[in-house]
Amino acid sequence: MQAPAHRTGVTTLVPYAAFSASYFTHVGFFNPYLTLWLKDIGLSLLAISVLTSIQAASRLYAPYGWGLLADKSGSRIRWIRFCSSIAFASSIGLWWQGGFAWLFVVLFVMFTNTSAVMPMCEATLSQAVTRDGVFDVKRYGRVRVWGSVGFLVAVFAAGAWFEHFGMAYFPAWATITIGLVMLSAYRLPDIKETAHSHLASASIWPIVRKPQVRWFFITLFFHVLSHIGIYVFFSLYCDYLGYSKIMIGALWAISVIVEIAWFFSQAYWLKRFNLTTWLLVCAVTMALRTLLTAGAAEVLWILLIAQALHAITFAAHHTVCIALMSDYFPGPLRGRGQALYTVIGYGLTGVLGALAGGYLSTHFGLRSIYWVSLGISLAASLSAWRLWFLHSRQPLSA
Repeated sequence: MQAPAHRTGVTTLVPYAAFSASYFTHVGFFNPYLTLWLKDIGLSLLAISVLTSIQAASRLYAPYGWGLLADKSGSRIRWIRFCSSIAFASSIGLWWQGGFAWLFVVLFVMFTNTSAVMPMCEATLSQAVTRDGVFDVKRYGRVRVWGSVGFLVAVFAAGAWFEHFGMAYFPAWATITIGLVMLSAYRLPDIKETAHSHLASASIWPIVRKPQVRWFFITLFFHVLSHIGIYVFFSLYCDYLGYSKIMIGALWAISVIVEIAWFFSQAYWLKRFNLTTWLLVCAVTMALRTLLTAGAAEVLWILLIAQALHAITFAAHHTVCIALMSDYFPGPLRGRGQALYTVIGYGLTGVLGALAGGYLSTHFGLRSIYWVSLGISLAASLSAWRLWFLHSRQPLSA
């Protein structure tokens, strides 16, 4: 049984909203435009794929390593501050264009630290918004929505800036935005995890071996893998189709606007179905999104509809996953569980997706990525159905 979480008021949650806003401000500029900057400095599609895959590769080891230290120490905030400070220092290395090898080292150090801070913050935030063992999706959404606002502002502002002044200012944007992340990290309240002596030294693997948890991670893997074409190659794809940088920013922004709307109103929508039913809805919706993106991206209004489906394929999926993770991995297991979520959902998928996407785009064109993503999203739908079936037949605790 999970112990009641520390009760937190609005004032306590404000620093988490600020951290979420600053972190996703950085992501909102960095992820959409990194590939365009790498292209601008003369790197090949294959080199770009390798460099962008570093972010995903870092998620294979960094979140779990830092999460383990945080769980053992009971103070995740200290490690968030440390990682964000190292990331800030490493971002200065982007100012010197030392070629592929130099960028590989700089991005490796940066991503090793940035990939760890949000899983640790999510673990602490889920603790803060859990009341009497129940994850409060409304309070979580009201914090997480500020991350979407930060992303929206950044993707618009950066798109307009790069359109008028060029991509040469990308390193400056990186240092400034990571600096904001670091500053907000030092404003986070250091909420300690309630002591659970029987869980602090416990292994998470007996939980992972439960059929429901295994199928959750399988569903997560396929669902996020089907998004890699959006996360990594979408800007390049739109550029190939002839969209301007401002329009590329607008297309990213549409997805974030509907994401904001979802996070703000999700308490109303999520109660319509149980969590595993929502995972199935998200997977099927992603299949539709990839179909539209692969088959009719030249038609702007269809691409806008595809991007609007982000409210379900990402925002709803993310909240449902965090809620399930809070149930699966309580108390001091929370950090390691959240780290495992990042490793499987955004580490393995990112490495595989970026490298495979680079191969596909080089040999078959950028559009081929989205046709392959359609097949992967159908696999996610099947595994989500299996998870729904297991939960309907047998509760997790059984």
